[in-house]
Amino acid sequence: MFIRVLKFLLKFFAGCFLCGLIIGIAGYAYYSKDLPDVTTLKDVQLQTPLQVLSKDGELIAIFGERRRTPLKYDKIPKNVINAVIATEDSRFYDHFGVDPIGIIRAMYIGLKQKGFSQGGSTITQQVAKNFFLTSEKSISRKAREIILAIRMEKELSKDEIMELYLNMINFGSRAYGVAAASYTFFGKTPDQLTLDEAALLAGLPNAPSAYNPISHPQKALIRRNWVLGRMLDQSYITQAEYNEAIKKPLTASYHSPQIEFSAPYVAEMARQFMFEKFGEEAYTDGYKIYTTITKQDQLAATDSIQKHIIDYDIRHGYRGAEKVLWNATETPWNEEKIQKTLDGYHCYSGICPAVVLQSSDKQATAILSDKSNIEILFEGMKWARPFISDTRQGAYPKKVSDTLKAGQLIWVKKSDEKWELSQLPAVNAALVSLDSENGAIKAIVGGFDFNLSKFNRATQALRQLGSNIKPFIYTAALEQGLTMATLLNDAPIVRSAGSSTWRPKNSPPQYAGPLRLRIGLGMSKNVMMVRALRAVGIEYAATYLERFGFPKENISHNESLALGSASFTPLQVARAYSVITNGGYLITPYLIEKIEYNSDNKVIYQHQPLIACHDCKDDMTIDASSTSISLNDVEDTTNESENEEPEQANLKADDNIIIPDIEITNKEANTNITPMYAPHTLSRDIAFIMKDGLRSTVFGGSDWQGTAWRVKALGRRDVGGKTGTTNASKDVWFSGFGGNIVTTVWMGFDDHRRVLGKTYRAEGGANTANPIWVDYMKVALKNVPIVVDRRPENVISVTIDQKTGLLPLSDSKTMSEYFIKGTEPKQYATKEVGTEVTDSDGNTSELF
Repeated sequence: MFIRVLKFLLKFFAGCFLCGLIIGIAGYAYYSKDLPDVTTLKDVQLQTPLQVLSKDGELIAIFGERRRTPLKYDKIPKNVINAVIATEDSRFYDHFGVDPIGIIRAMYIGLKQKGFSQGGSTITQQVAKNFFLTSEKSISRKAREIILAIRMEKELSKDEIMELYLNMINFGSRAYGVAAASYTFFGKTPDQLTLDEAALLAGLPNAPSAYNPISHPQKALIRRNWVLGRMLDQSYITQAEYNEAIKKPLTASYHSPQIEFSAPYVAEMARQFMFEKFGEEAYTDGYKIYTTITKQDQLAATDSIQKHIIDYDIRHGYRGAEKVLWNATETPWNEEKIQKTLDGYHCYSGICPAVVLQSSDKQATAILSDKSNIEILFEGMKWARPFISDTRQGAYPKKVSDTLKAGQLIWVKKSDEKWELSQLPAVNAALVSLDSENGAIKAIVGGFDFNLSKFNRATQALRQLGSNIKPFIYTAALEQGLTMATLLNDAPIVRSAGSSTWRPKNSPPQYAGPLRLRIGLGMSKNVMMVRALRAVGIEYAATYLERFGFPKENISHNESLALGSASFTPLQVARAYSVITNGGYLITPYLIEKIEYNSDNKVIYQHQPLIACHDCKDDMTIDASSTSISLNDVEDTTNESENEEPEQANLKADDNIIIPDIEITNKEANTNITPMYAPHTLSRDIAFIMKDGLRSTVFGGSDWQGTAWRVKALGRRDVGGKTGTTNASKDVWFSGFGGNIVTTVWMGFDDHRRVLGKTYRAEGGANTANPIWVDYMKVALKNVPIVVDRRPENVISVTIDQKTGLLPLSDSKTMSEYFIKGTEPKQYATKEVGTEVTDSDGNTSELF
C-alpha cells in the first residue's frame, strides 16, 4: 500500500513538474516575444539634465526635470551599497536575477489578498522594470520582468547592475540616482555620507514620497532605523556602529542644485541653442555645454551693472510705495493678511518686499515675507527725495515719517547688515565684453535682473549709438586721406533743407574754431563729425560701416548718421570696436566653447573661432597717393541728403552672431583644429592710428581733456574708448578696450519715450555709462598683461605743430603724431597775427 501511494505521488509530482516545465517553456516563449535586448543596458543613456558651465567648468545652470549625476560603481561608497542590499535584496549576490523565495512569498500574499500588492522583486528585476517596462501590476508584466532579469544576469555583472540601479532609482524631491539624492538631502557628495545618512537614502526608493525626510521626517527616521537594523542583522555593520548611528538626529534638508554662480542671460542663450538643436532631448541626454565666460568677469559685470542702475535710481528720487494696504484712518491688517499679500511678491537681486507696520521721526518698523521684523533708520532712507520727472526731484526728507507710513508695501535691501529703503529700478542697462582676438564672450549681462525681465538688451535691444559711432566714421575719413592732424572747424552748423532747418550742436554747446581731428574725437565734437562725414560723403561712410559688421539694414543714409542716429545692439557695437583694436579683423563673437555628451564627457562640438592674425601680411595697405579728398564742401548749408532713414521693422539684431547656425551630431568632434583667420576688413595702418586716437579720449592733450578721462583710474596706458549720448539722453554708451578685452556698456529705458534726464548734472555717456565700464574693467584686466601695439611699417611718427597740425616752426608747441606714409604734412605752420596768418615765405592770409 505504501509503495503504491509513493509511486502515485512520484508520478503526480513528475506530472506536475512536466506540466510546469511545459507551461514554463510555453510561457517563456509567449512572454519573450518582442522583449528588448538587455545588452543595450551596457550603453544606456540615463536621463540626465542639461548643464551649462563656465569656461573653467563651474556650474551656471541646470535644465531638466530630473536631477541626476551618474557615478561609476567604484565611486559609490560601500556603506550605500550595503544599505541598499540589506534593504532591497539581501541575496543579491547569490541569485540569478530572480529570488524564488521572494516570488513565492509575493504569490502567497497576492492570492491571500486577491491582488498582487507585493512584487518580491530583486534589484535586477527593478532595473529591468524601470528601463524596459511599465509599473502595471499584472502577471504578464511580472513574467516579462523575470525573463529580462534572468537575461540581464547573463549579460551584465552584479556590479554593473548595481551601478545602473543606484544611478537610476528615484529617491524623491526630483532626485534620481544616489549622487543627486546625496546632494539634495544633505548637500554632500556620496563619498561624504555618514552611515546614518547612507541608511536614510537606502530606505527611500521603496516609497520616495512617504519616507521623504523633508515632508515626513518622523516616518523617514523610523525607516532609517529599520535599515540600520537590517544592516546589523546581515553583519554589514557592528553593534557599536549601529548604536552610534541610531542615536544620530535627522539632519536632512533641501539643497538646490549646486550652482557656482548665477549668469541667467548666458544660461538662457545656451538653453535656447540646445533646445533648437536637440528638442526635449536636450534636457534629458546629459549634455554639458561649456560657455566662454569666466566667473570673475561675469560676476564683475553683473555687480557693476546692478550697482550703477541702483545709483541712477537713487539719484533720480523715490517713486513712492509699491502699494498702500491701509491708511492711517483705517484698521491695520493682521499678520495673516499681510503675509498673504507679501507671498505675491518676490525678491530681485537682493531687493525684497516689506510692509511698514509703524513709522516715527527716527525709524520705521516693517515686516518681511519670512515674518521677521526689520528696522529702517533715517540713514537708510534719507536719499528718498520725491521723484517728479526724469529731470526733476523734490526736496530731501528730514525725518523717516516724511516718506514712510504704516500700511505701505515698500521695497528694501540689506547693506552692511542694515536695512535700507529701496525700489525696483525702472531704468536698465547691458554690458558685453569679448576677447577682440577671437570673439570669445567674456561676460554678458542683458539687464538688471533676469527674473524681472528676460529681454536680453545686450543682444536684442536696438538703440541709437550717439557719439559711439564717431570712431567708425573718422576711420572712413582716414581711409579717404584725412589724418589725425587734419583741421576741421569746430563752429556751429546751420543747414536748411526746404522749410526745415537742422542745427547740430556740441554737448556742451561750446565751440573752439579749427581743431585737429584727434581733438575732435577726444572731446567728441559733434559739428566736426558732421564736417568729416560731408568730406567723405554719406554713401561712402554708410557703406564703410559694414566693414565693422554693422547690418546695412540699420544704417542711416543722411547727415544724422554723424551723430549716431543708426541703431545697433551692444553686441554689434562691441564687435565693431574689436575690428579697430585687433588690427582690422572682423571677428565673430561666440558664447559656446564646447559641448560634451553623456557621462563619458565625449566632446561632440568644439568651436573653431576665426582669429585676428598679427603676423599676416597686410593685404589692405593704403595708397596715400589715391586717397586725397577735399574739405571745400564741408560748410555747405544747402546739402539735400535727408533720405533713407531705416524702417524700424527692418532693423536686424544679432541674427546668429553669438550662436551661429551650426550642425552638431553625437559623433566625436575634432579637437585638433587648425587656426582660421577672420576676414581682414580694415587696413592695419588705419586700425593702429584710430586705436591710438581712442587713447586720446582718455589721456587728452597738453591743454585739453578727453571725455573718457575716468578710464585713467585703471592705471594702464593700453586703454582707450569712446563715450556716446543720444539726443535728450535717451541712450548713453561707453565702448572701449584694455589689453585684448573690448567692452561695451549701454544704459537707458526700455520705453523709448523716456529720457535719462538729469539731477545735479545731465546724464551722459561720460558720467553714466563710463563708470560702469571702469568698475567692470578693474576686475577684468587684473591678470591681463599690458599690450604694446606693434606699429605697422607703413605708419610713421612725425613731430607737428599742435595748433595747425603742420610741420613746426622753431617756437611752436609740438607733439608727435602718426601718419600713413604719404599723408604726413609737407608744409610748415604759419604764425598767427591777429586774425591773419603769415606763412614761412612771408605771405599773409585769413586762416578761415
